[in-house]
Amino acid sequence: MKWSATGTRFTSDSGILRLMDDLGKALSGSAKKYMLGGGNPALIPEVAALWRGQMRELLDDPSRFDGVVGRYDAPQGRPAFLRAVAGMLNREYGWNLTEENIAVTNGSQAAFFMLFNLLAGPDADGSRRRILFPLMPEYIGYRDQAIRPGDFVACEPEIERIDDHMHKYHVDFDSLEVGHDIAAICVSRPTNPTGNVLTDEEIARLDHLAGSMAIPLIVDNAYGAPFPDIIFTDTRPTWNENVVLSMSLSKIGLPSLRTGLLVACPDIVQAVGAMNAIVSLANGTVGQALTERLFETGEILRISREVVRPFYRGRCEHALGCVRSSFAERFPWSVHRPEGSLFLWLWFPDLPGTTTQLYERLKERDVIVVPGRYFSFGRNEPWEHAEQCIRVNYAMDRADVEHGIAVIAEEVARMWSE
Repeated sequence: MKWSATGTRFTSDSGILRLMDDLGKALSGSAKKYMLGGGNPALIPEVAALWRGQMRELLDDPSRFDGVVGRYDAPQGRPAFLRAVAGMLNREYGWNLTEENIAVTNGSQAAFFMLFNLLAGPDADGSRRRILFPLMPEYIGYRDQAIRPGDFVACEPEIERIDDHMHKYHVDFDSLEVGHDIAAICVSRPTNPTGNVLTDEEIARLDHLAGSMAIPLIVDNAYGAPFPDIIFTDTRPTWNENVVLSMSLSKIGLPSLRTGLLVACPDIVQAVGAMNAIVSLANGTVGQALTERLFETGEILRISREVVRPFYRGRCEHALGCVRSSFAERFPWSVHRPEGSLFLWLWFPDLPGTTTQLYERLKERDVIVVPGRYFSFGRNEPWEHAEQCIRVNYAMDRADVEHGIAVIAEEVARMWSE
């Protein structure tokens, strides 16, 4: 089959394709796999029970159920759901949102595809605009979303060494340039893959830079406050007419229902609604219907703060303990200070070889991670640091995480001894 240039771009090898392919094959195979690579959230019993209860209520109300599954919603989203989300955010943060500030998408991955290609690329006058990522490493799912190669530009971080085995990334504002070719600034908070949380001061500086250039600041809040609230530092979400805040129902336990949310100015909301209509007519309704009343009552905040966040904090502390005991002083290593999300970001300074090679060795032993190179993009030359890092998901069963980290330690030690 002969593909177009766009077809070739989207069918070529990509990090997100490899990640999802590994996940699918691992789940379908007979051999035990230790899935420390994907972004799948844990199955938390109390949260799963909540979704089953909401589904039973929906099934027990025939007219409501028939309306949910038997009718298209508006391309922007289910109006009652939009009002419920806006109302919850207004009560929680004092924002002045209406349903005109909320758009639903078929997952946040689709939202970013639309946002990036709405904003970046050739202008009518022939000039070209790009998306700026001010803090590498960044989410693997962004990497291949631009229709045209070269629509992204990115910056390396400042690396703060906290101690011998822990570090933290910061935006290097001294080197950050926001030129007239930049269409938007984009960050994730907490950051996928590192678990980094940009400080309120860093977000304020980025917001000021974006505002001074009359471009949006896009903040991917898939793991952040107020839901699912997998965030371990004292921060507060920021929104104004210049900020596009992305949220998702995935990490609170509904990943397969593909329900993303954008909080933005009406112009962006309308544009996303228009793209929804062209690409998919309308959004899936089940995720909106299951959670609508939880937004109205605030129950989604309670379950996030009292159940989801403590669960992941405990899993994070367990995984850190496994790393410290398995790695010890066997070889050089450092973990990014975990401040949120589902991941540990492990750095092996001066590693003989690359973590892409480590990934292949681990896969042979049925341990799946993601090599760091896929989280670095938008740069003209390779970044050695990224080739020394891996992302590890600690949301899985405790015993699986413990085994997987022990195998990682064994293989890294072997790479040093060979």
